[in-house]
Amino acid sequence: EVQLVESGGGLVQPGGSLRLSCAASGFTFSSYRMSWYRQTPGKERELVATITSGGGNTDYADSAKGRFTISRDNAKNTVYLQLNSLKAEDTAIYSCNAKFSIRNYWGQGTQVTVSS
Repeated sequence: EVQLVESGGGLVQPGGSLRLSCAASGFTFSSYRMSWYRQTPGKERELVATITSGGGNTDYADSAKGRFTISRDNAKNTVYLQLNSLKAEDTAIYSCNAKFSIRNYWGQGTQVTVSS
């Protein structure tokens, strides 16, 4: 059974940091491009960051550049998203995505709330 389980979300003050994790199982993690998306009510899901299967290349939304860092550990079947200098507008449900060819898997998401 394919599973993507996110963790690490929570309530943080503006300017704070969080580290999100997404633990994968049930597929060959090291073959998949991994991404983090976020969504807030009434808005379309937004691609935040992506990392290639080997971890050699990353890409970020403009809103994430300079503040967020995506990384992966293929030995642990886990992808991470380090969130720094958080702003109120970063409040959203963050979900991880695994993609390889026509295979496309999603986690349930973890809530990040940035508020004082």
